[in-house]
Amino acid sequence: MSARMSVRTVIYTTLISVCTAGLDCRAQTQDADATPLDQVVPVADPAEQAEAATIDPEMSDEERLLLEFERYKNLMDQEVYDEADTAAKRVVQLAIQLKGPASMDTARALTNLGIVQHRSGDYEAAQQNFESAVEIIEDQQDRLDEALVNPLKGLGAAQLEAGLPVKAANSFQRAVHITHVNEGPHNLDQVEILESLAETNLRLGALDRAKQINDQIYAISVKHYDDTAESLVPALMRRAAWQHRAGFINDERATYRRVIRIIESASGKDDLSLIEPLTKLGHSFFFVDVSGAEGYGQQSVATGEIYFRRALRIAEDNPDADWQTVADTRIALGDYYMFEGNHARARKIYATAWHWLSEDESRIEFREEALGQPVPLRQGMLPQYAGDTDLGDSVASEDDLRRGKITVTFSISARGRVSNLKIVEAEPPEFEEIQHGVQRELRRRLYRPRFEDAQAVSSPNNVLSHSFFYRQSELDAIRSPSDAAEATEQS
Repeated sequence: MSARMSVRTVIYTTLISVCTAGLDCRAQTQDADATPLDQVVPVADPAEQAEAATIDPEMSDEERLLLEFERYKNLMDQEVYDEADTAAKRVVQLAIQLKGPASMDTARALTNLGIVQHRSGDYEAAQQNFESAVEIIEDQQDRLDEALVNPLKGLGAAQLEAGLPVKAANSFQRAVHITHVNEGPHNLDQVEILESLAETNLRLGALDRAKQINDQIYAISVKHYDDTAESLVPALMRRAAWQHRAGFINDERATYRRVIRIIESASGKDDLSLIEPLTKLGHSFFFVDVSGAEGYGQQSVATGEIYFRRALRIAEDNPDADWQTVADTRIALGDYYMFEGNHARARKIYATAWHWLSEDESRIEFREEALGQPVPLRQGMLPQYAGDTDLGDSVASEDDLRRGKITVTFSISARGRVSNLKIVEAEPPEFEEIQHGVQRELRRRLYRPRFEDAQAVSSPNNVLSHSFFYRQSELDAIRSPSDAAEATEQS
């Protein structure tokens, strides 16, 4: 048996790879020449090691690895990320002891460590671990091995979160290419990666490319399902959600209408599965199409009411509808009236929902979540980059790109509008334009107001902290304009 094959036939290969399915992570790049494990595996302190050892002093390393991995999975399921991080580091250490620092088991353990670090917001450490996993797999297998897909997905998502969308696009594109080599150009496994790639292009402002990728996703789904069958509905719903994010509102409405026709044909005009597309179709009329296409975009907000009312009628008349479905559709109708500016009717709908949810103790928690706190109904993206930093800048060095923070306090009125907006922290304070951008976006937002005893009330002292990216060189230029001008002349 070759050395390469012996690496693949390890005891815990299947066990450790379980958590890489359905990866949801973020990261950022590191020096390719760095020694992976020297930089990415923080050693657990002696107290933590002693705690682990007290589990069972007679336990073998293999048994300890199994136990730690199960503990890691359980902590991840419970979203206890600090402890999951510690467990993941122990798994990495045990994998190194058992299989070596350049083994496939260690690569999988590093990927899982990257996942929990992403979940807890430690993007730089997550990036290092994903890149280290990639390096190990390339060394042990090759540059087209399918085991590279998960760490590349994590790396790309992390680069996107870290403000490096061009690098993220490259990582996602490489992951897609590897799935094509191993599973063919029409495989379903690439859909999740393509969705991330479309999102990356959306953030880059490359709408045409993002739309092309989304069309590719849909074509893959059609190839695997009958294009008029109910099995195609999930793909269409995802397509409509992306069209909404991209601002292709006319396309979004056409997609939801197609979903509605499919469901009506298969299950009738009163089926509960119609509620979601009807509600989302109604919601689309709160927005304006930015693609420049003509058509349904000329219709007013009022057009959406018929879809909200039909969804509510289905929920209230269908004996199979549970109370939460009815509550959701009632509140959605109230949200419509908020958008329309008819606050009296909105408050009446919300009050009816409040009283109905108060009739049973089992509904109180849902009532507090839906009506006991402000809920955003309309919110755009906050500005991500300060100064002249550009979304598509692929040459920004990691040393130059920095993360700043703006913290604001504000009130939300009984009509769902933002007031008393104040910036309480801006670090660094020199980038005033992004502060103004955050304020402009918050003033445009609309909320479902908080309710007490079925009455809409104001909500003071709300706090929002927003991170953004800036260049250190640009900050230096703002702080010392004469020095920056002199440096420019000398260059």
